[in-house]
Amino acid sequence: MNRENLKMCFHLASENSSITTCHGKMADRYEPVLSMRDYENLSTMAHHSQAEQRSYANEKTPSTGPMEPDVASDPASGGFFAADYKKHEDLKSMLDGSKDNLKLEAMKRIIGMIAKGKDASDLFAAVVKNVVSKNIEVKKLVYVYLVRYAEEQQDLALLSISTFQKGLKDPNQLIRASALRVLSSIRVPMIVPIMMLAIKESVNDMSPYVRKTAAHAIPKLYSLDPEQKDQLIEVIEKLLADKTTLVAGSVVNAFEEVCPDRIDLIHKNFRKLCNLLIDVEEWGQIVIINMLTRYSRTQFLDPNKADMIQEEQEKSFYGSESDKDDDEDDEEKEKEPVKKPYVMDADHRLLLRSVKPLLQSRNSAVVMAVAQMYHHLAPKNEVGMIAKPLVRLLRSHREVQSVVLSNVATMSAKRRGMFEPFLKSFFVRSSDPTHIRLLKLEILTNIAGETSIATILRELQTYVTSSDKDFVAATIQAIGRCASNISEVTDSCMNGLMGLMSNRDEAVVAESVVVIKKLLQMNPTEHKEIIRHMAKLADAITVPMARASILWLIGEYSDRVPKIAPDVLRKMAKDFTNEEDIVKLQILNLGAKLYLTNSKQTKLLFQYVLNLAKYDQNYDIRDRARFLRQLIFPGEKGGALSKHAKKIFLAPKPAPVLESVFKDRDQFQLGSLSHIINARASGYIELPDFPEVMPDPTVRNVEEIHAWASNDKLSSKKKPVRKSKSFYSSSSSEAEELSGSASSDESGSGDGSGSSTSESDSDGTSSSSEEESSSSSESSSSESDSSSDDSSDKESDSDSDVPAKPVKKATPKATPTKTKGSKKDAGKDGQSNMQLLNFDDIGPPVQASGAGLGGGILTPALATDLQGLSISDKSPGTTVSSAMFTPTQTYELLNRMNSQGLAATYRFTRNVCIYSATMVSVELNFTNSSDAVIQTIKLGESKLSSGMKLHEFPEVTNLGVGKSVSVTLGIDYGDTTQPANFEICTESRKFSVSIKAPVGELLQPISISEREFQSEQSKLIGMNENSDKVSIPDAINNEKAIISRVAEVANVQIVPASDPEHLTYRFAAKTLSTGSLVLLTVGKGKITTNCEKMVIGSMLVKDIKKSLLKV
Repeated sequence: MNRENLKMCFHLASENSSITTCHGKMADRYEPVLSMRDYENLSTMAHHSQAEQRSYANEKTPSTGPMEPDVASDPASGGFFAADYKKHEDLKSMLDGSKDNLKLEAMKRIIGMIAKGKDASDLFAAVVKNVVSKNIEVKKLVYVYLVRYAEEQQDLALLSISTFQKGLKDPNQLIRASALRVLSSIRVPMIVPIMMLAIKESVNDMSPYVRKTAAHAIPKLYSLDPEQKDQLIEVIEKLLADKTTLVAGSVVNAFEEVCPDRIDLIHKNFRKLCNLLIDVEEWGQIVIINMLTRYSRTQFLDPNKADMIQEEQEKSFYGSESDKDDDEDDEEKEKEPVKKPYVMDADHRLLLRSVKPLLQSRNSAVVMAVAQMYHHLAPKNEVGMIAKPLVRLLRSHREVQSVVLSNVATMSAKRRGMFEPFLKSFFVRSSDPTHIRLLKLEILTNIAGETSIATILRELQTYVTSSDKDFVAATIQAIGRCASNISEVTDSCMNGLMGLMSNRDEAVVAESVVVIKKLLQMNPTEHKEIIRHMAKLADAITVPMARASILWLIGEYSDRVPKIAPDVLRKMAKDFTNEEDIVKLQILNLGAKLYLTNSKQTKLLFQYVLNLAKYDQNYDIRDRARFLRQLIFPGEKGGALSKHAKKIFLAPKPAPVLESVFKDRDQFQLGSLSHIINARASGYIELPDFPEVMPDPTVRNVEEIHAWASNDKLSSKKKPVRKSKSFYSSSSSEAEELSGSASSDESGSGDGSGSSTSESDSDGTSSSSEEESSSSSESSSSESDSSSDDSSDKESDSDSDVPAKPVKKATPKATPTKTKGSKKDAGKDGQSNMQLLNFDDIGPPVQASGAGLGGGILTPALATDLQGLSISDKSPGTTVSSAMFTPTQTYELLNRMNSQGLAATYRFTRNVCIYSATMVSVELNFTNSSDAVIQTIKLGESKLSSGMKLHEFPEVTNLGVGKSVSVTLGIDYGDTTQPANFEICTESRKFSVSIKAPVGELLQPISISEREFQSEQSKLIGMNENSDKVSIPDAINNEKAIISRVAEVANVQIVPASDPEHLTYRFAAKTLSTGSLVLLTVGKGKITTNCEKMVIGSMLVKDIKKSLLKV
């Protein structure tokens, strides 16, 4: 910038003060031009220019007098650059002006300053004058400013209180609301009556926004004067009756602040709040859900009591009218009064159904609120639906992740199976901070089960190599918890922890020692070698806690290492003075225990240690030494406790229980601050317990008069008659009747006699065959239809679990030919729909005539061909071979005494399943022991664990008296030991059955060479290896007997040995579902399995050992 331009800028700046005070045209032109930033820039320019001029001219500014100091005569020395410049003077002048556009610009700049966190309180006097401005935009911004500073500048705000009262009458709803907001922000007890009057007037305002603001003002007034509580409760009661979604969240928040114990105010508004919940703004939804959770805990019974739950499906099935041929005695029993079991209250169901869509909310807090409600209120079989939305929240920010994971950790401590399908979502990522890693580790440990432990342990193995020391320590502790909770993998975890003891990192070794010590306490007799190995590590390990754990183990189990223990004490006594305090205490304990068990070798050593401890700097160690000396070496008088020293020191000690740190956090409500910090926070309200006796549900009944119903009362009274006449009609009156039914049920939360009809319409699964299944008892048939819909779609919002009162309906008058025709048409429609929807799984019905079907579906030739097929496997060169042994043992599935004469048994054929190569082939044999033909034997509803699949057997259309039939069922167990639970249905009954496969039946034999066996075995070591010692009786200690015993238990194939005299037998197989290799070695008094599926490997060792020891 050249010198002329600088002079021009200085000239403008120096004249700015005169320009801003002028109200002429020139002032209007120049006033908005220069902002504060421009002024600051001009100041900098002036400073540099002055220095530049002096450097160029190399001369001083002339003085005004001989004795006066030099004063700058630069034009820029006046105005804003003067020493007496006042802050925000330009804004004050703009606010004092008469131009609305300048005032608006000034207010925008002031609000911007507040938004940036800058202090603008010195402008209060200038701003409050403009509260009377006629410009709506200016007035809005003034009120925003006053809300922020009214509490700080109370005296000035009180001067304008009459203006605020006038603002309550303003035609603009935003101004009325802003005036009330400012009035409630003035924290002066003097104006409490004025605030109360303003709130009462605003409650009756036509604008819901003003009523919402009135609800926000209630907690402010209550905190200012708690004595106004009774009047405020009346206002809250009036606002609770408001039907607008804008007000609902705010008034419930006021209710929670002022009178959370007045649940009687909620009774009449419960159903309205449930119906409005979906449309309320997000933060209002959170408040309402939390309030309704506490309300429901006081008004509804616990749905998870074992003796109170009865599925509505079972009730409708056994209460149907299909059993017309029952004896008269049974009918008399049905007429007798029977105590009705608990069924979920209709309002309880309404609440759960209303919050369910909010699981898809974009707001993480809303999803969390719904999840905690389901956790505290929902039946166990419905809580699982919250798992997927919670897992979705883990993709959010770290802060959200932390809160969600804390709540999931508490849930998973009691509901392990709920999060097991989402196991991989809790795997630790490299970008996760330490606290997120620890939470995920806690969850993985909580949900570890027999089916998932192999995957989790493989994941934990990688975590041990992390550079985060705290995370590594927590990982080792997690491995210890898995080992203590799941006995099948205890040995594998112990082997893995022993492998970590050779780690270079001392912290890893120390933590491993501590965890091994806890595991050894559970079963010390089987781990003598581990104790001996740890005694050898005592010199190398320097971490005090680890050294102390080793010394405690040696002292506690000194009888198992009698030669090593005295030597360890000798080494420790040598360096006693240099040890940490915790180690010194354990050295004293070790000496005392060894003296009591081996006094000859350790008496002098122990006395030497006591003498050293006598003069130790730590008083705890000195006191312990004095105590032990008097207890073990009593004086002449003798001590009363000396006789019992052995019982005191060598008493059996209970094994430590490794539990989740989140186990006791459920005492606090999920999602609350108290739950996160695990301590009672200020303002926390306890979640009440469920009542023992159901409170009166009629308190929530509200008589609602609908506008469309009040217009024609006579037509509404005739609706039930018209409905019964045209129930099966397709005329236009049917639509009117259905709408009338819906309107009559709306006040009752959609539950009642029309529930099954509305449900079938909404689900779109009703058919004419279902409608005309019976003419004598339509209500029960509709219930059975709804229950079948529920079983097919668990996520549907059906009302089947809500008690529906049976409604007597008139029998439709129809000719027999018309009814038959409709049934035929319905059958054709149903058949065509089945062919369109599920044409792959439909098999031909099996006719059990005469002597039945003999031995199964597969012919011998086809079975042999299938067994010889080569199936792809993870390992190259492995081919599926036929089974060495065909089991003949059968298991009872149905007892004829409990199933009306239908008996069923099953056996495992070890054939390749015709449905899928991953399925276990199970042969079912049905026998009719009754005196009547049994119709339609088929597979019903299945309840399988995650990862399991079931292929149904072909339907048996009829089974004659005394006849039998065999069918094949395919079950994919997913390489788990969980049972397959399903139903076997006949035409009139359902029977719940369960088939659990022995672990040996989950395998498929494969043929591999000895070299391949050894190569694969070397890859499956550590935690993937399980072994146990066995002493085979002489009677069966030969090749033929051992192979036979192994083949009886497991479907494996012998591996040809290069040296037959080696007396080691190797067997190979793979798991059916995932194809994981299972390698089995028997010989030299030991059984070893190598398999990625650690649970299968562990159980296989136990089963084979049991078979070999059987005489």
